[in-house]
Amino acid sequence: MIVADARFDRLTPVRSVIGTGLAPIHWLGNAPSELEHWIAGLFTTREDLQAENEELRARLLILERRALKYAALASENNELRRLMNSSEVLDDRVIVGEIVGVSPDPFSHEVIINKGSRDGVTVGQAILDANGLLGQVQQTSSFTSRVLLISDSSHAVPVEVVRNGLRAILLGNGDINALELVHVPDTADIREGDLLVSSGLGGRFPKGYPVAEVASITKESGEPFVNIKATPKAQLNQSRLVLVVFPPEGERDGDGNAPGQVDATVSTEPDERGEH
Repeated sequence: MIVADARFDRLTPVRSVIGTGLAPIHWLGNAPSELEHWIAGLFTTREDLQAENEELRARLLILERRALKYAALASENNELRRLMNSSEVLDDRVIVGEIVGVSPDPFSHEVIINKGSRDGVTVGQAILDANGLLGQVQQTSSFTSRVLLISDSSHAVPVEVVRNGLRAILLGNGDINALELVHVPDTADIREGDLLVSSGLGGRFPKGYPVAEVASITKESGEPFVNIKATPKAQLNQSRLVLVVFPPEGERDGDGNAPGQVDATVSTEPDERGEH
């Protein structure tokens, strides 16, 4: 069975069926938290509700102002795209999901969300939270999906520096609060505080989403590359609600996957032409 699964991927339907059967267990595991929130809501005072209402109104005003600004930027961006004869859309289609489970394996950074194949979720889709890229769908069942976080040691993301467009590969190292930027020469123009966004290379992740911020740069004498640590923008161990990003229509293959979105990991070894 191990050989059949590893070499011929014969057990994928079995895992999907098992994942579907385990969905009620994930919901039951999440039930105590939901019950606690419900009971806490029964004892909320009028003053607390009024204070919360005022806070929400203030946030609404801020978001409305931002929406006006973004609408103007979107209009300008669309006009530039038309001038460049670009057929790309401005925004990707997304659905909102909720994290209902976390992998108990300390060496595997995975979470389970309550969206599955019946919602159109496929292996390889990008997952975001409110701050940035969270991970990538690794396995789906009818009602849930397993997401590999960007901090997992087997995960990698092609990124670029917003300030100058420098491209590199961002690797997970098993640390939920730190990532590593690899293969960056010591002569590269990169600084602490630089924002790293997904480059879109390979079609695995949509272009332009925040991924991490450069935290530290260490140069060792005689080494051709620098050691760079980055802090993920997404709250990998705190976020509860997530966004499942769908690629634009026409960019899925016959199996419903986006181009290049079959494996949950990215190879960091150069191919025969010396490219990643």
